Amino acid sequence: MNRAQQIFTILIAACVTACIRALPFLIFRRKQQIPAFVRSVGEQLPRATMMMLIVYCLKDVSFTQVHLWLPAAAGILVTVLLQVYRKKMMLSVFGGTMVYMLMLRWIA
Repeated sequence: MNRAQQIFTILIAACVTACIRALPFLIFRRKQQIPAFVRSVGEQLPRATMMMLIVYCLKDVSFTQVHLWLPAAAGILVTVLLQVYRKKMMLSVFGGTMVYMLMLRWIA
């Protein structure tokens, strides 16, 4: 990709992102009631995102030897415990990732 194509790609991505971010404000005005379906999706999306991250993290894990699955299991456990205890998604994700990465370096 040459320089002009890179700039054009970045501009398209920026415009699409801006439109996607502005779309809910254009569709749902302040006085308009948000549909129950949209509220339901908003409530379920964080859980679904966490489950997708767990599946993604475990897709390549081999359960044949302990040192291969223990870092992933510890990372998931720390993530779940932090989420239950503190209820802060970013803290949970960063804490679980930190434990996972440290255990990868120490065990594997």
